[in-house]
Amino acid sequence: MRVNRAWLGLVVLALPALLVAIDATALLLALPQLSADLGATSVEQLWISDSYGFMVAGLVITMGTLGDRIGRRRLLLIGGAAFLVLSVAAAFAADPLMLIVARALLGVAGATLAPSTLALITSMFRDERQRGKAIAIWAACQFTGGALGPVLAGFLLQHFWWGSVFLVAVPAMALLLLAGPVLLPEFRSDQAGRLDPAGVVLSLAAVLLTVFGIKQLTVASGPAVPAGALVAGAGLGFLFVRRQLRVEAPLLDLRLLRNRPFTAVLVALVFAGVAMAGTGLMVTQYLQGVLGLSPAVSALLFAPMGLGTAAGTMAAPALARRVRRTTAIAGGLAVSAVGGLLLIGAGVGGAGALPPVVIGITVLALGTGPLFALGTGLVVGSVPPERAGSAASMSETGNYFGGSLGLALLGVVASVVYRGRMDGTSDSLAGAVAASRHLPAAEGAHLLHTAREAFTAGLHVTGLTAAVVFAGLAMLVLAMRPATRTATAPVPGHKAGHEAGHEAGHEAGREPGREAGYEVTPS
Repeated sequence: MRVNRAWLGLVVLALPALLVAIDATALLLALPQLSADLGATSVEQLWISDSYGFMVAGLVITMGTLGDRIGRRRLLLIGGAAFLVLSVAAAFAADPLMLIVARALLGVAGATLAPSTLALITSMFRDERQRGKAIAIWAACQFTGGALGPVLAGFLLQHFWWGSVFLVAVPAMALLLLAGPVLLPEFRSDQAGRLDPAGVVLSLAAVLLTVFGIKQLTVASGPAVPAGALVAGAGLGFLFVRRQLRVEAPLLDLRLLRNRPFTAVLVALVFAGVAMAGTGLMVTQYLQGVLGLSPAVSALLFAPMGLGTAAGTMAAPALARRVRRTTAIAGGLAVSAVGGLLLIGAGVGGAGALPPVVIGITVLALGTGPLFALGTGLVVGSVPPERAGSAASMSETGNYFGGSLGLALLGVVASVVYRGRMDGTSDSLAGAVAASRHLPAAEGAHLLHTAREAFTAGLHVTGLTAAVVFAGLAMLVLAMRPATRTATAPVPGHKAGHEAGHEAGHEAGREPGREAGYEVTPS
């Protein structure tokens, strides 16, 4: 495959990632309007927003391995075609149930996209430097799309109906279906065994129950439902892990966790997702509930978080040419810790309230760029090409778990701080705002000011927690990087084992046609 063709193929892979991310975040702004039009209850609204993520999180492991076995391009095109049709079905849904089903099936299709695209990038770009740049571009498109989603949704909802937010992904999927067979190589493992049905069921059930339990932490009235779901998910997860260590062709090669940098990056991806999701949740509510900004203005002010991550991912390959990848990742995480500390400067009002928040989320997001670009590259580059889909699914699963944990756990922490400051007189800022409208002016103003101070205190605790998490991750990545080998005199005609293996991998990547254990077909 010529380099120009590979970069054109990257455009085909990155554009859907951009628009699907826009589609996912745009729904958050469209949810109130579509709920009113369809008459969705609060429970139905929850399933409309969560069913997509549940299915992606539950099936991404299976889809990553399936792509290695039946062909990554084939699976990507099947998923892209399904995503296109289901996006149209969601846009024209006539009732809440139809929309929930369409969103769940979109999640099944969406689970094919991320691991397939990442694994294809690995097989298209064998040179480590080019692969790092390609992954950075792909990741930047994802985060840019996430930041632009609410802004685009605001424009679409102003001129069109709520279904237009689902149609954003249609042109990208059409381009994928038209150009994919021409520009993308087919890649499958010659050594692939049969798909393990029991492993698929165990992984799906374990992930779904765990994610459901995490989300229920913030909405359930008692601890029984989330605790039961988490215990059941953990039990099934244990059975899944035990099975993966015993079967001959596992869905996930858990032996990869013996690689210290690989494990450190996976842990960092999970907990960075925790810190970012929890911080993002608090900041969006702060902009609207405390500062009283409109959703459109809040979306614009929140966009620097996604754009900061995109900028960090794009700068990461250049940074990696100057320092070791683990050093670059750890340094970026230290920068993110500073961003978390800046959030402590947020106030209840006045001219000085906004800058610390916008600067804080920008710095926090900028520092995560090396982790998402270089860390993802390290994960998918640590395995043979025929296992890249499985490795990519581990990375994506870590991201989904981190986001779900962040929304639940940091949301609970902030809620505890809020209720403590309010002495039990209010459960949420939204409730205090609603109650203040039914009180005399002076009492209402006092309640509102007290509630905003309490919520801002929760934001301060969230920022401090994020700073501690990022600082801890920076130390973890540095502690688990490969040990520096003592230099020894080289044997003539030979290289040190690590260097020889590293360069041999690159040389193998340059050989066209069939390689050991897998096949690459240009079209």
